Amino acid sequence: MLYESNHTLLNSQTGNLAFKIFTIKGSNPFDHIQRLNYYSLVWVNQGKGTLRADFSEYHFKTNSLMAFSPYQPFWLLQEQELHATVIHFHSDFFCIHKHHKEVSCHGVLFNNIYDPPLVQIDEASKSRFLILIDQIQDELKQKELAQNESIISLLKVFLITASRLKTAQFPELQRTNTQNEEPFVLQNLKNAIETHYKTKHSPRDYANILAISPKSLAKITKTHFNKTLTELISERIIVEAKRELYLTNKTVKEIAFELGYDDEFYFSRFFKKNAEVSPQFYRETVGFDKAASL
Repeated sequence: MLYESNHTLLNSQTGNLAFKIFTIKGSNPFDHIQRLNYYSLVWVNQGKGTLRADFSEYHFKTNSLMAFSPYQPFWLLQEQELHATVIHFHSDFFCIHKHHKEVSCHGVLFNNIYDPPLVQIDEASKSRFLILIDQIQDELKQKELAQNESIISLLKVFLITASRLKTAQFPELQRTNTQNEEPFVLQNLKNAIETHYKTKHSPRDYANILAISPKSLAKITKTHFNKTLTELISERIIVEAKRELYLTNKTVKEIAFELGYDDEFYFSRFFKKNAEVSPQFYRETVGFDKAASL
């Protein structure tokens, strides 16, 4: 494997990765399942193939930008030689939850259960990304005062640019080969899940709320999101559980109860099944809110 550049910042207290940017050329380090405990951005500079993430498959090509949350399973099956720029950053280095109002990438780039975890980069955005990457790499070489703050500022601009790009492309992500009333049903489904995911965990519950047969709702959901309704509900619960585990010091039992689970151990098994790690392990490796966090 050839890494043309590799710049890494480590957490001075733990020795773990805080921020890393590198390029790959001629090989694919993501050719097997990844479950990383930090955020990842993969910009395909050249190549094409298939992305497998969570329960779905997506086609990627040159100038696709992919975004993954901690412990989100993904891997890339390349059809051509892969050249890519990769950015990893840990929540302790930059927490997207705490800075949501500034960068607005939570629910757009990351933790979006409805849309593909990738966006196509246009020429204008490509030029801006290249400048930002050069600036980040230069900053990493300097080792000057307030280096972290400077890199975080550049990372914010990168995330804002990518979020705006994906938001602009969002209408194109919706399939148009179904009946006109289906997008309306889907929007109602999104609203229903957002309103009731803490108390209603069954697909039948949402079919009743929308006054549609479970079979019809299941078909529509699978057609548009390439996921089952059970998977959508589970993913929304897991997103909230991860947020609580990171941002608070609530016990797993308290979080489970708030999400509608009376049995802490059942919730822990549910979390591990969907996140691949236990709630406690997630908290220990991604961390919960600290006063000193950036």
